[in-house]
Amino acid sequence: MKHLIFQLYGPMASWGKIAVGEHRRSDVKPSKSSIVGLLGAALGIRRYEDDMHRQLSDTYGVAIRIDAQGELLRDYHTTQVPPATGGKRYYTRKDEMAAEKLETILSERDYRIDACYTVALWQNIDAAPYSLQALANALLKPRFILYLGRKSCPLALPVHAQVVDAGTLKQAFGEATFSTEFFDGIPLGNLREYVWEKHPAPGITASMVYPRRDRVLSRTRWQFRERDEYYAAVSHEEDQ
Repeated sequence: MKHLIFQLYGPMASWGKIAVGEHRRSDVKPSKSSIVGLLGAALGIRRYEDDMHRQLSDTYGVAIRIDAQGELLRDYHTTQVPPATGGKRYYTRKDEMAAEKLETILSERDYRIDACYTVALWQNIDAAPYSLQALANALLKPRFILYLGRKSCPLALPVHAQVVDAGTLKQAFGEATFSTEFFDGIPLGNLREYVWEKHPAPGITASMVYPRRDRVLSRTRWQFRERDEYYAAVSHEEDQ
């Protein structure tokens, strides 16, 4: 079975979770919607092309090996905005700042520092809009700039996208070859963590299964559906 394997690393990353109030949290790992967004940027798909984003989300399965979780950074923001009362709509930031009266709101945003991941993709159906090799080529020469969750979080190393043949998902991770510079100076934990959605031959025994709402329904309306995500953690020695 063919798998597309690539790696993600940047000094800062932010993988959005459900936002409550002024606190914008980050997960320790990318969501499926963030991987789909990365593929869409590489292919040149616009945010408003909902059908294409849905197709990418439904056609390809995603698995992630967390090579390093990184550390949490919490950024504190103050922002000026016009009052919410009055019923007036502001279409640009310039319009907001031109309001007669401004209020200050507080917010916190979370980032992961020095986190790195290896990502695997496979086709769930035969009639895929793009071959895995076409996706790999797009990641190597993206149409739009790739970033790790937010535009302020660019990649710091090449993704080294490649297509490998392997009998299981775990073997696919092991078959990929990357430059040793990827892990130079990055503090790795004692465990390697895997998360994946349903796969015909994972080759890994899940220790838990939980729902995650990150399957793209509408990118323009920020609507997502649930899917099951499998999780396992193994030591580096056992992972060889």
